[in-house]
Amino acid sequence: MGEPARKIDRIDTAPAFSQADADALNARFAGVPAPDMLRTLLAEDALGRVGVVSSFGTEAVVLLHLVTQANRDIPVIFVDTLKMFEETLAYRKQVIEQLGLTNASVVRPDPAALAAKDEKGLRWSFDPDGCCAIRKVEPMNRAKASLDSWISGRKAFQSHTRQNLPRFEVEDGRMKVNPLGDWTKDDLEAWFEKHDLPRHPLEAQGYPSIGCSPCTSKVLPGEDPRAGRWRGWDKVECGIHSPNNPDGGERDLPPGYEPFL
Repeated sequence: MGEPARKIDRIDTAPAFSQADADALNARFAGVPAPDMLRTLLAEDALGRVGVVSSFGTEAVVLLHLVTQANRDIPVIFVDTLKMFEETLAYRKQVIEQLGLTNASVVRPDPAALAAKDEKGLRWSFDPDGCCAIRKVEPMNRAKASLDSWISGRKAFQSHTRQNLPRFEVEDGRMKVNPLGDWTKDDLEAWFEKHDLPRHPLEAQGYPSIGCSPCTSKVLPGEDPRAGRWRGWDKVECGIHSPNNPDGGERDLPPGYEPFL
């Protein structure tokens, strides 16, 4: 008989936050200003391996500024869908330099997935959910795989789908932190002015919310700030913030659709 198999000790490094953890943090930091909350959390290392997810959109620099005041070495992750506005890419470079971010990284879509599912680069025009799944959600899932927690710039006032947004929530065992969840537009404007933060160049042209260039349009006065995202489609989120839809909504195309135009 051969020797018995040797047992290999393993350390479980999977995220292990629960809803109870989120509830406790929501209670602990109720009413605490976001800058103080972030400084405390990061000083205590309460979030484990943590990163900031940033779109480098019109309001993103406020969150990044808050984070750099607490720890400028935290990873800042940007998903480049390869459909971004050139202005966004230039703005990202400007913000990184101005804030002195030391750990900014980029994740991009899997080339094999693009070749198989979006060869012509036009999937956004007939299946925006599937396009987001390939270009946003899958790259973001790869980036989050090494994190225990991630910090988001979502705010409740942005759309009806983001109302009652808690500061702390758990998705797939990871803690998601929304430091600006209860901030108003006036709060953001005041922070921009107080700290002389740079503006996204497209904001003044009527783009209060900016995503990929094919699926972002100008917003008219009185419209929801995110009304210009996926205009004409029954779609309000890319899928990154949809815990019950982890693939971002990619699906089989209905009859009559040609997958590659």
